[in-house]
Amino acid sequence: MEGHTIELREDGRRIEISVGGVVVASTTRAISLHETGLPPRSYVPCDDVRMELLDPTERSSACPFKGEASYWSVEIDGVRHENIVWAYEDPIEGMEAIAGRLAFFDERVDVVIDGEPQERPRTQWTPGAVPAEHP
Repeated sequence: MEGHTIELREDGRRIEISVGGVVVASTTRAISLHETGLPPRSYVPCDDVRMELLDPTERSSACPFKGEASYWSVEIDGVRHENIVWAYEDPIEGMEAIAGRLAFFDERVDVVIDGEPQERPRTQWTPGAVPAEHP
């Protein structure tokens, strides 16, 4: 796609991601992915995610700019948050920095960066919006 760019940056800020009031990820080692037409996404090392809260799902998607994504759901207090986490476990050439890292739909989770709560972005992945194929 002409004019489409992706930029990866190391992000040393403290990023905390909560689902249903429970911190699921906390890191200062995220890779920030900036992609044309999308909000920035933080890709978090698995070591900084409470993996015991994640449940792999059958869902997958393909992105021509990153590769094939796998998805996980999170269950908190009996509420299942379906397919809100994804990873490119074996991304395409040039995207190796995000390999095996996890990203969250910021539209569906609470994000705090350096102590400041972030507003949820409004995208095609916002609850109630027309669904899109891949992040």
